[in-house]
Amino acid sequence: MVKKYIEGESKEARKLRKAREKALQELVDVDQELGLIDAHPHNPLVKSQNYILCIKHGTKYSADYVNILYNMVARHCTLDYTFVCLTDDSTNLNPNILTLPLPTGLSGWWCKPYMYSADLPLNGTVLYMDLDVVISNNIDKLFNWNINKWCTIRDFTRVMRPTWEKYNSSVIRFKTGELDFVWKDFINNSAKIQAKYHGDQDHLYAVTQSYPALTYPDNWIKSWKWEIRKSKQISRGERGFRKLTTIENVQPSSECSICVFHGDPNPEHCEDPWVVDNWR
Repeated sequence: MVKKYIEGESKEARKLRKAREKALQELVDVDQELGLIDAHPHNPLVKSQNYILCIKHGTKYSADYVNILYNMVARHCTLDYTFVCLTDDSTNLNPNILTLPLPTGLSGWWCKPYMYSADLPLNGTVLYMDLDVVISNNIDKLFNWNINKWCTIRDFTRVMRPTWEKYNSSVIRFKTGELDFVWKDFINNSAKIQAKYHGDQDHLYAVTQSYPALTYPDNWIKSWKWEIRKSKQISRGERGFRKLTTIENVQPSSECSICVFHGDPNPEHCEDPWVVDNWR
């Protein structure tokens, strides 16, 4: 702990000041736990926390996806955290989930830039996850690894192109307010950005070139269909409902904490035994 000294302060005065600061912090901790203190990030009395954050917008994913993610985190995280969902509809969400409203006018993956806004009433470290993931092992390391950097993952194009460096935004860790410039850039140029970039992760990669992410080790977060299964073949049909044409009895390695289901199938439509057993 770094000792704080004030010029001209006597030893006795310093002892009294430290006792007062300790007592004040204890009161703040109690008030925050009871919800009696404003949780706005600019409030200097609010204690820094860990957050697991997800986004639910529209009808693509049901409340079940949020609740199942909540359950998986509870099984695989031993750190203290608050589970947060940014959403336009909190119907049927687990009451233990903190819900925050999404701004109007956003849709699909273009809701994601809002999570970087410094105006969110959060203070601490955010670990964002897409809803279409299955947690496979303990995720504490995703909070604890290189804590002074913001982190994401290399896009799964890496399977075909091993030197690929662009981002996949399925899992991102950052300090609250740290990437506020990403949100500001998007909201000030949203039409142009949506026309220029295929999705939020391409915009994120472009706008952070002067402040790049540290990418998590590839084997910590993997594509289920491209990096764990052998067959990648998808059945024909409506996008969002297609299934894998074979069932494989495979499972992720112990180093892998999260399996990502980008594109089809979604976890609910995957019949591989390990997924059926763990997406709950």
